[in-house]
Amino acid sequence: MASNSSGGGSSDRQRIAQQRLRIIAGHLQRPEDGDSTILAEECKAQGSRTDVSREGRTVPRKRHEIMKWNGWGYSDSRFLFNKKGQAEFTGKRYRLSGMIIPGLKDWFEGTFGASLQHKTPATPILTSSAVQPPTLNEAFVEELKSTGIHFSHDAEDRVFRAHGHCLHEIFALREGKFGRVPDMVVWPNCHNDVVKIVELACKHNVCLIPYGGGTSVSSALECPQEETRSIVSLDTSQMNRILWIDEKNLTAHVEAGIVGQDLERLLNESGYCTGHEPDSMEFSSLGGWVATRASGMKKNIYGNIEDLVVHIKMVTPRGVIEKSCQGPRMSTGPDIHHFIMGSEGTLGVVTEVTMKIRPMPEYQKYGSVVFPNFEQGVACLREVAKQRCAPASIRLMDNEQFKFGHALKPQVSSIFTSFLDGLKKFYITKFKGFDPNHLCVATLLFEGDREKVLQHEKQVYDIAAKFGGLAAGEDNGQRGYMLTFVIAYLRDLGMDYYVIGESFETSVPWDRVLDICRNVKARIIRECKDKGVQFPPLSTCRVTQTYDAGACVYFYFAFNYRGLGDPVHVYEQVEHAAREEILANGGSLSHHHGVGKLRKEWMRDTISNVGMGMLKSVKDYVDPNNIFGNRNLL
Repeated sequence: MASNSSGGGSSDRQRIAQQRLRIIAGHLQRPEDGDSTILAEECKAQGSRTDVSREGRTVPRKRHEIMKWNGWGYSDSRFLFNKKGQAEFTGKRYRLSGMIIPGLKDWFEGTFGASLQHKTPATPILTSSAVQPPTLNEAFVEELKSTGIHFSHDAEDRVFRAHGHCLHEIFALREGKFGRVPDMVVWPNCHNDVVKIVELACKHNVCLIPYGGGTSVSSALECPQEETRSIVSLDTSQMNRILWIDEKNLTAHVEAGIVGQDLERLLNESGYCTGHEPDSMEFSSLGGWVATRASGMKKNIYGNIEDLVVHIKMVTPRGVIEKSCQGPRMSTGPDIHHFIMGSEGTLGVVTEVTMKIRPMPEYQKYGSVVFPNFEQGVACLREVAKQRCAPASIRLMDNEQFKFGHALKPQVSSIFTSFLDGLKKFYITKFKGFDPNHLCVATLLFEGDREKVLQHEKQVYDIAAKFGGLAAGEDNGQRGYMLTFVIAYLRDLGMDYYVIGESFETSVPWDRVLDICRNVKARIIRECKDKGVQFPPLSTCRVTQTYDAGACVYFYFAFNYRGLGDPVHVYEQVEHAAREEILANGGSLSHHHGVGKLRKEWMRDTISNVGMGMLKSVKDYVDPNNIFGNRNLL
């Protein structure tokens, strides 16, 4: 076993790590004042191993000090229209920060019929008096005090952990409306702290709701309105250390509260990575990935979370669940990891995870391909999957999403760059005859050994050419992945101007991809019209992950809600209809967002009556008193 790397190669590793960070997350320029970092506290109950690092982490206990309480992401980062009517992105954390985005205003107004004169600003300050006073279990609180575990019942802490990022949750917060919120928040520092908290919750019949990164889009973090017990949010963010790295077996043992950007940063410093990069990796946690069966954009090389996990430790009301060894595979009946993965906080708290790691890739290269139409783009992705030669990431945008991405292009810095962009557009649309209203673009990311990457790149571009695809440059590919980390901020901008929207996803067999894309987008447009939406909605999709037998499809839709009495209700009706259309077209209930409370009405049809009975039997045994009472899934 080994921990921190040392010796002559350390400086090279650090240099590669810094380069890697600049490229993958193309986004994190850490604040200079250091206010957004904390030191992980030593846990008295920790085992004998020395943790790899206790450097500053991204997530403080008081998250609202650096993050929005009623929107996405960091408080200093947002899209806005300045006094000149130009769009810009504020802050210093992202590559797009401080840049003017000249095309966004025209796209925004043209797409939604919106006007910068019609604004609906969010409630700027959380008013504590508007939050329901906590219902505390005094006996639980008194015993908790004796453990030394941090806790709070301040309104700001409670509200922050009462929601995820579903539209209805954020819309209500922007209006200063609060439903049922946790009565207190606790911050364990390690596995043994969690054991103590769960034991006390069982003793005093307190409801626990685990909270990781807070990025849920399935209503999973909402407190059940019918819950009469004291509700405690168990925030895992201070359990954020890499406990050890095993360089012989290429595994790392990590506390489950660590967020994705910190995990990658710390592993990079030792020359490793997990390669697990969901779009939410800045804020989502390792435990949350396990609890929702998460997927990352580079799963083609590294796998989904179920492929990366070697060992899981979870605290339940019945005790601790874990396997006896860290072997790569077992034939010992049904895999208990698959009871834990996807359990969405209903059975217990994931505290520690051993996962596979890999040496950081030697070489990384972006790319993009433009296709005459979406149908040929899908056919290309199908062939790439059939030949099992998919790059680390390959994502296909439909025409509407291509236009959206183009609108987000920052202002060019030189006349020469502008000239080249114009030349590319002329070549594709005039010389090659691509219709700007039908063409679509795939973004690519290759990584690994340099020679193999270049061979791999040629193979993929050769396949693309057979389907009419033209290479569209590295810059477009890299910009596409850079936008991954800022696109979530756009919903807040939309809500400032009467536009609401959301994304949702599914997985589907290859022979249904085109049908599901066409039918769901058409259903959204039809439902919006029938529900009285006065302006045509944005209805768009992209294929984000590919498999041997199918693909993951993401849908985005948004509309101008001026004139609607209850826009959130209309939105929920449209989304419900879209989900029905997905299921009717052979799609899954969810590819990686999970079920939560938002989609659980379809669970019985999805996994059968017997399947539901199996899940309920596990719940009844592991948690007979429903201590983990978030009411997700079942």
